[in-house]
Formats: sequence, C-alpha cells, structure tokens
Amino acid sequence: MTEFRFAEPLFFGLFIVWGLFLWVNQRNGIILQPTSFYYPDIRLMARLPDSWRVKLHIIPTILGLIGVILLIIGLARPQTGNNRDVIRGEGVAIVLAVDISQSMSAPDFAPDNRLQAAKRVMSQFISQRQFDSIGLVVFARNAFHQAPLTLDYAILQELLSDIRLASELQGQQDGTALGLGLASAVNMLRASTSPSKVVVLLTDGANNAGIDPIQTALAARALGIKVYAIGMGKADISGDLDEETLAQIATLTDGLYYRAEDTDGLSLIYDRINRLERSSAEREIVTQWRDMADLVLYPALILLIMAQVLRYTLFQKAS
Repeated sequence: MTEFRFAEPLFFGLFIVWGLFLWVNQRNGIILQPTSFYYPDIRLMARLPDSWRVKLHIIPTILGLIGVILLIIGLARPQTGNNRDVIRGEGVAIVLAVDISQSMSAPDFAPDNRLQAAKRVMSQFISQRQFDSIGLVVFARNAFHQAPLTLDYAILQELLSDIRLASELQGQQDGTALGLGLASAVNMLRASTSPSKVVVLLTDGANNAGIDPIQTALAARALGIKVYAIGMGKADISGDLDEETLAQIATLTDGLYYRAEDTDGLSLIYDRINRLERSSAEREIVTQWRDMADLVLYPALILLIMAQVLRYTLFQKAS
C-alpha cells in the first residue's frame, strides 16, 4: 500500500509568515507611496492601445507566487512510502491430520456428519492463526498430503473444503491407517525450521492398516514433534475408537488426548489447542519513505529565477 506524507509539516507555517509580510508590505506601500498622479487631461490617453507588456505585466508576479508556494511545499518534504509487513519471531509449524475413512460419515455430529463437522471446526482453527505454517494430511487405508505447510491461509481453506471421504475418491480404499497418517504428518514437519512443531491427529477409529502408530509416535518424539490426538464420536456409537492408543501417542510426544462427542466439544478442543500452541511471532508494519522534495524544489527555483529576470528585463517598471 502506497502512502503520502509531509515529513516537516511545520514549514507550512511559512504561508502565514508570508501572508503577514505581504499584508504589512501592502499597508506600507499605501502609506509611503502616492496613490494617484495628476494629469492635465487623461482623455487623450484613453485612445492609446495597451502594449503586450502592459497586458502581461502580472506574469512575473504569478511566477513568483507559484515559485514561493512550491518552495514552501518542498521545505515541508513531501514523501511517498510503501508499507511492508515484517514478521518478527517464529511461528508454529502445524499439520492437521484427519481421518477420511467411511466411518467419518456417521451423522452423530448433527446437523453435519463427523467429517463435515471436523472440516468446519478446522476452518475456524486456521482462521485464528496468524503467523503459523499449516499443512493438511488425510488418511484412510493410505495417507497423502492434502496441502503442504503454507502461510497462504486462503488456499489452505480451499484445500480443506475439498477434503472428501475415501469412498468418494477414485482409487482410495477404506480403512484407518493411523500410523501412516501420523507418519505422513511427521514427514511434512521434518524439513520445517520452526522451533515448535505440532500434529493435530483426528480419527474416529483404530489402526487397521499400514504401520504401527506407537513406533511412529516414538519417531515424532525423537524429532521434537508434539502430537495432540482427538478421538471423535459419541460413546454409544463410537465404533472401534482406540482411545488407549491415541492417549499413548499423545503422552509419548508430550501432547494431550481429547475426546469429542459433538461439534461444540470438538470446537472447544481445537480452541484449547489454539491457546496452548501460541506463536512467538509479531507483525510489524515497516514503511519505506522516499523524498519527493526535488520534484517541487527545482521547479520552484526555476520559477523564482524566471520571475526576477522578467521583472528586471521585459517587465521592468520605471521608478
């Protein structure tokens, strides 16, 4: 964003000083100089045509006025500046890993099913972050990256909205590869230079494909990655949710385990995680200013010189 300002606006006070000078000078001129000349008969002069010098005699005055105005504006130092966002400190690197197995279509998070409720709550979570790089991982029998770590939250929100159940995706098989989902999230965070790395792992089932999630959790701990695990589903229809494994994953990585039985509870969990994992970064608006005074000072100098030259040559008055 481009801005404009005067770095030394106090110089505009010269307009007042200049105005007072002209007013005092005019009063002195009226007192000290005669206001009329006596002629025997001026009717003889009425027929004399005005020369071009007489018609244009005000030009030096106009040029001088414009020159002084530009000079004062130049002294006030007009500047243009461009704003630039500078992020000070470090953000948190976060990967949201979400189960897209068929069981996530259960309608117990009315008016949404589990996946729709999870997407809505994760969207709110993303909107509350400012300086954190966030990625998306989805998993069923296999796991894949839905979005790499990014600060472009608009694109991230679009990719989040595109998440579908595995049964709706071509070539995807149903299942819950909890270990693969966590491993995919951990692998995404390995290259991050952020001092704080977090996985938010959401599922409604138990690991039934892929690799051992406990071994993956140990690898995450070795890499300094914290895992917040969320078990989703009501107690009476939670299916094969393996809360013991999820709690163990969280404990091994110095994270926490939560159980969400409805949308409000899920929102509360993400709000808690949002408060726990705060970024140390701050945004600072830096404006780079560029002086524009030369654009008015040079014309002011030229106009003042022209005014004086014309006043003492072509438009010289008899004293």
